[in-house]
Amino acid sequence: MQRYIVRTILFAALLLTLAAAAWAQHPVICSNAGVAGSWGSTLTGTQFLPTGTVASFAAVNRTTYDYAGNFSGTQTRTSNGNVSRVTFRGTYTMNSDCTGTKTVKSFDQSGNLVNTATQDFVLVNNAKEIFEIFTSVTLANGTNIPVVITGHAAKLFPLPWVYGWETIS
Repeated sequence: MQRYIVRTILFAALLLTLAAAAWAQHPVICSNAGVAGSWGSTLTGTQFLPTGTVASFAAVNRTTYDYAGNFSGTQTRTSNGNVSRVTFRGTYTMNSDCTGTKTVKSFDQSGNLVNTATQDFVLVNNAKEIFEIFTSVTLANGTNIPVVITGHAAKLFPLPWVYGWETIS
């Protein structure tokens, strides 16, 4: 019996050592591979419209990022209580320090350009969340509007093979 207990303890120690070594070999990926996948996000903030109106803004997005630096998705947004739905697509650049930039083009349901926005973001929580802030918004007519809009995104279905380990907790 004592031999069985010693063998079990040694086997468990070996497994823990191997797991720690595997984890050390696979750090969080701050690259397009860490961003690739489907995300859900919320955006909130304020827009300073050309009419002089200060408008509250909120949105919910579903976005899919690929490994090549492209993304697309859908958004339901409200600006001062006026609800609209748009589709969007764009490109992103991911830096090795887990920061990045995005350029987003939003289109109304008829396919007309609504606006173009740029955003800075940071990948956090083992590549399972993104914090972002808008850095510019340009309307389809070329008018730039000041905004203070931030967002939070969470990966919908983390893909273990992207990170190099079998399970993600």
